[in-house]
Amino acid sequence: MLRLGGATALSASSRIGCLGRIRGGSNGSPRLALRHLSAQSSFGESIPDEFMEEPDETEGEWIGCTKKFLSPIQITSRGAEILNNPLFNKATAFKGGERDRLRFRGLLPPRRLNMALQKEKVLEEIRGAETMIQKHLILEDVHDRNETLYHRILVDHMEEMAPIIYTPTVGQACNEFAMRYRRPRGMYFCEADRGHMAAMVYNWPQNDVRVIVVTDGSRILGLGDLGANGMGIPIGKLSLYCAAGGIAPHRVMPVVLDVGTDNETLLNDKYYLGVQEPRLQGAKYYHLVDEFVSAVRHRWPNVLIQFEDFSSDKAQKLLNKYRDDVLCFNDDIQGTGATTLAGVLGALRAKGQCPTTLGNERILIAGAGSAGIGVGQVLLQAMIEHGL
Repeated sequence: MLRLGGATALSASSRIGCLGRIRGGSNGSPRLALRHLSAQSSFGESIPDEFMEEPDETEGEWIGCTKKFLSPIQITSRGAEILNNPLFNKATAFKGGERDRLRFRGLLPPRRLNMALQKEKVLEEIRGAETMIQKHLILEDVHDRNETLYHRILVDHMEEMAPIIYTPTVGQACNEFAMRYRRPRGMYFCEADRGHMAAMVYNWPQNDVRVIVVTDGSRILGLGDLGANGMGIPIGKLSLYCAAGGIAPHRVMPVVLDVGTDNETLLNDKYYLGVQEPRLQGAKYYHLVDEFVSAVRHRWPNVLIQFEDFSSDKAQKLLNKYRDDVLCFNDDIQGTGATTLAGVLGALRAKGQCPTTLGNERILIAGAGSAGIGVGQVLLQAMIEHGL
């Protein structure tokens, strides 16, 4: 950790709890943060093996961590501010030197429990829970106080944790979102914010947002209109992207466009947190979406906007409006379509047939929702590509 221009630079090995780090290369492809050292120097002399690779530490407070150089992350927080910020908090995993430099010696118990021990403790609690929603709540509690530990658990146990943080458990979590609401996460935009969104986006504390997942809550999984309770979907989806896709947690933003709800239960629920008015329709709806897209692109020009769980009557229109000018996609239409196409092509190969025979197949699509339409469009494009 270094002091740079009045800011505190938290070492990367400290920040990510020894997860390791990969950064984008000059051409956008991933590359290791440390350059690979060749076996010979430019003069043809061999380089000692000791220089080739430095293993992680195996004892002391650095156990499981690396002392290799990783570019630091600059932060302006100090002391208890860091411990209360889930992006940077590592709880009792902070080393002695960090506790001095970051000014919270004495604010933590003296014994250090590294990430491995903290993970073991949380896993015991999760595996002891009786229901999936209880497991979900335990994980979200970790998410709200220690994202380093949260993503460490997801990375190491993705197969076990994915059904807990996303489908099928996230459906119940969304239904109970208002009752279980504890801590703000993500941003909300509604009709009352019209004309202010360009300024609103600067309320988001992170300056380098790369991916936004946005929903209007109109078609949450198979549950229908859940309004603002749909925030659980962007949160869960981005957690998967961070853990499985390697996107840094401070570079994502979950969003709900709260345009109201037509769900009578929510309209009459005194604990519901969203706008308790009928959904916006027509020009008012599309103008709100357009102001949102313009606002986030003004602050983060290269951000990827993923439209998630929009109703069928809106999803395709929004995709058609923005796909040629904005870095965006609709997961229900394009993501589902691409995944289905991959499965169909794999099935053809399993039958010993070439992808060019796709046009000869009879395919039944059950339902004409966003996913069904997306599957049909992608299959049609693939058939045309293969000569239909």
